[in-house]
Amino acid sequence: MLSMPLSRRTLLKTAVTATAAPTALWWGQGTADASATYGVAVCEQYHNQIQIYSSSSTWSTPSWIWSPGQGGWSNLSDVKFRNTASFGEVALVAASGGNVGIVDKAASGTQGTGSLLWSAAPGDNPHAIERIPNIGVIVTASSGGYLHVYGPTAISDPSTLALVQTISYAGAHGLWWDDVNSRLWAVGQDRATSYAVSGTYRSTRLVSGVDVSIGSNLGHSLDASYSDSSILLASHSSAVVAINKTTHAVTTVHANSAVKSFSQDVSGESFWVQATGSTYHGDTRNWVSPDVQFFDTTGAKSFTRGLSYGAEFYKARLHSVNFH
Repeated sequence: MLSMPLSRRTLLKTAVTATAAPTALWWGQGTADASATYGVAVCEQYHNQIQIYSSSSTWSTPSWIWSPGQGGWSNLSDVKFRNTASFGEVALVAASGGNVGIVDKAASGTQGTGSLLWSAAPGDNPHAIERIPNIGVIVTASSGGYLHVYGPTAISDPSTLALVQTISYAGAHGLWWDDVNSRLWAVGQDRATSYAVSGTYRSTRLVSGVDVSIGSNLGHSLDASYSDSSILLASHSSAVVAINKTTHAVTTVHANSAVKSFSQDVSGESFWVQATGSTYHGDTRNWVSPDVQFFDTTGAKSFTRGLSYGAEFYKARLHSVNFH
């Protein structure tokens, strides 16, 4: 687990409980650049690439790219980075075209699918993917209404993963493993759900789901707050909210619609992708944005990052291998 000074932990807790007057705290327009340096991984759909950039410099040449082409890999929709004993750091990727997979991040040939350690085609518009540590299980969420659980016969061999469970889950969009409480979280239509996990390998199952209401909203993403391990950050169709992992209390962080993803660094800085639509390249996509918006440690808008050729960002996530 990451730790941080009390003052920064207190910052987010103060922000998410101050829902009566969010405008003063969260909507101020600042001009400062990043005071902290951290990696930002984006799903960029114009070139259909996963790219990693630094928060503290202009985005021109990414430090890492994965470019799988189109077809089932079109419209990359999710990425997470996780440590494994056998392959080191891997990227978990999902694409609305229908595919999900595990990428060997250190492998050469990342401009295609040759670095895939495993892939599947659950279809129904996959929007999220997560790994349950120690037993090597992969869970994917498709907005067509399903959670898919893939179990291995050997943790060290992703090629042994096979579908072992499918759960109906309306609007399934986001996933996150809570390593503090050993629960798998999903978010979709009107709810987020915390699942216990039973069994190992091919006998692994999600059980005992506990629902948390997010109102009449479609959930978009789940992410950790790396400055407060007691909460998960969720975006849905009308707001960004914090969900207390223990009490399940839901509090508003940003009262803004169409935020596709929201992440917070241990420094207290945060960033989002808010769908404003694409005006580049003759596109009519209303689910992407040309910029990633950053916020300072007070929650005020600070600066944006974009690409010179005109980006189509769908999600942006802290480049971290920690579940938190």
